[in-house]
Order: sequence, then structure tokens, then C-alpha cells
Amino acid sequence: MDKGLLYEIMIEPISEDLIESYHHCLDSVARERLHLAFVEAPPLDSTRDFVLSNIVRDVPQLVAFTGDEVVGWCDISPMSFEGFKHCGRLGMGVHKDFRRRGIGQRLVDQTIAKAKQQGIERIELEVFASNVPAISLYKKVGFEVEGVKKNARKLDGVYDDLVEMALFI
Repeated sequence: MDKGLLYEIMIEPISEDLIESYHHCLDSVARERLHLAFVEAPPLDSTRDFVLSNIVRDVPQLVAFTGDEVVGWCDISPMSFEGFKHCGRLGMGVHKDFRRRGIGQRLVDQTIAKAKQQGIERIELEVFASNVPAISLYKKVGFEVEGVKKNARKLDGVYDDLVEMALFI
């Protein structure tokens, strides 16, 4: 991916034909070993099952793409336990070559709007304290810090806190 080129970025609900490209983008972000809880994407078959299940259940899962290349994603997985069905958990990422272009903001805004249409009232997330740009984005759209898990991750000998955030819509 060439960061210098201008791309028309589309944002739409994920579709079956974008699963492999989504998996590639997910794996790329995971292998940075900075932003996600895992350091490589789950196997493609597991990712395919996850996405197809989301499509069937109409889970808010949007992707940013140019051509047939996924460059970012955002999903809000509804909780299924009685008493928590008004809540969803947000996950997202943007390929490093496409950051700082407003793609994350567009993804979050549109995914939250879809979740709200589906009756989700509270959105929760966890973000590493070292991921200052993500925390800034989440605060910008209205998320508030609810707590911090100190030294929650130890990766490559380095500790990082997990910041718990939530948005009530």
C-alpha cells in the first residue's frame, strides 16, 4: 500500500466477497503488536465464520475499502446475556498506511449510528493506554473512561494498561 496516493475510501457493511481482504487487514494491524489484544489474525476459516455470523445476525460491522482492498473496520457486537442485551462491544482498526485520514472517525460514526438503529444503548470498549490517537478519537465521539486495568498486558517485556471506555447513546 502506498500512503502517498489518494484513494477513494468507501464505507459499507461487510460482505462475503470482502472477507479475505478484511482478514488480511486484521492480520496486518495485529502484527504491529500494538493495538489489538492478539498478535496475528485468527485463522481465515474462523474469521469467515465470525463475519458470516455477523452478516446473518445483522451485526453492525462496517469496513473501509478502496477497490476490493479493506483498509479498516469497525464492529459492535451485541451482548447476548439477559440484562445486557442493550450493550455492545466495539472493535476496530485501520491499516497503518491509511491512518490520520479521518477513516476511523467515519467508521466509528457510521457503526454507532447503525447500532443505535438496532436498539443498542451502551457501547463498551477496551483500548491500550499507549494508543493515544485511538483514545482521543473515542473521547471525540463521546466515550468516557470508566476505569483502567493496570499492567493488563505484558508483551515483549513491556506492560500496558487497558483503558475501559463506554458511550451511552
